[in-house]
Amino acid sequence: MYSLHIANKLYSSWSLRPWLLMSELGLPFQEVMHPFGDEANWAVYRALSPAGKVPCLVDGAQVVWDSLAIVEYLAERHAGVWPESASARAWARSAAAEMHSGYQALRQHCAMRCGLRMRLHDMPASVQRDVDRIAALWAEGLSRFGGPYLAGPRFSAVDAFFAPVVLRFQTYGIALPEAAQTYAQRIRALPAMQAWVQAALAEPLSAAGHEQDVLAMGEVLQDLRGSTHTA
Repeated sequence: MYSLHIANKLYSSWSLRPWLLMSELGLPFQEVMHPFGDEANWAVYRALSPAGKVPCLVDGAQVVWDSLAIVEYLAERHAGVWPESASARAWARSAAAEMHSGYQALRQHCAMRCGLRMRLHDMPASVQRDVDRIAALWAEGLSRFGGPYLAGPRFSAVDAFFAPVVLRFQTYGIALPEAAQTYAQRIRALPAMQAWVQAALAEPLSAAGHEQDVLAMGEVLQDLRGSTHTA
């Protein structure tokens, strides 16, 4: 059985991607959490992964790190990770890679905090450009491949890659076009997404640095931690 090493579900967008994919596809794995902490944490992560980061997938003697590498490793072993159609698969890989390497303004200004509802102090033009590009990309995939998921009728890796953005949009109350909003609601309603959020809200530990960073970006309207709220 695979072991998937992750960080706090409240914060770790990178961990969410392979966790959600494996959960939705029914791939058996053992979850091992290593909460964010101080510099001593780096030594723990470094013992797991050459990069000293999570997520990290362990398959026997094989260690695979980085969310995109994990997804490709799984795709070599399991059907359904990427769409069956060559055209949809090429588009999905391109979109997932764009998410993996891009949208820096959105990442920095709207960190993942699925336990909070926030009002941003401001919306920089660079962040709005990222939001607009994501909405356009989603609309393209939904229209081109017929939905209800980004690359066709089945949930796949490209949906998993954008799942953290779905939570970011909810946390910060970011307005979306109708098609994008409907898609975001569909992803939040996934059973595995609901399970991730419930577990995140129940986490007993928080990372002070992560908590302080987000307060600089906006006003906290609601703190759902300790509740049974769903995504």
